[in-house]
Amino acid sequence: MAEPDHPAEPAPKRRRFWPLLLGCGAALFLGGGAFYATYSGMISLPGASAATAQPAPSAFVQIPPIVVAVGSPVRRSHLRFAAQLEVDPARAAMVTEQMPRILDVLNSYLHALEPHQLEEAGALARLRGQMLRRLKMVLGEERVNDLLITEFVMN
Repeated sequence: MAEPDHPAEPAPKRRRFWPLLLGCGAALFLGGGAFYATYSGMISLPGASAATAQPAPSAFVQIPPIVVAVGSPVRRSHLRFAAQLEVDPARAAMVTEQMPRILDVLNSYLHALEPHQLEEAGALARLRGQMLRRLKMVLGEERVNDLLITEFVMN
């Protein structure tokens, strides 16, 4: 028998999986150690000190309840709304003096709403954002921190 012209192909090299296995093990070990060091407080992250800092003191100014007729004259509903404004304690007296202006802005906005806008999912969060934006325009951006809705009832 004649020998073939082509030499036999060398057997493919077996891949070694040890470096891959050692690399994965080292990554797990170092990741676990970093997590433990951060979780136990041995290492503090740059943003962590701001998260643990005491919040700035705030005062709350009560907005008197507002009752507004909502909808068409044929199908009229009433909305009862009450809220509080979160303000800096040094500015609480100034915000209280501006209560007629605050009531005017909120009354005008709530009166312009349609009943279907109040019944939509997420309506309260959207309305809160709109009212807070209007209050910041009237009172000033730095004077109002937040609007907390305490009563929102529609019959």
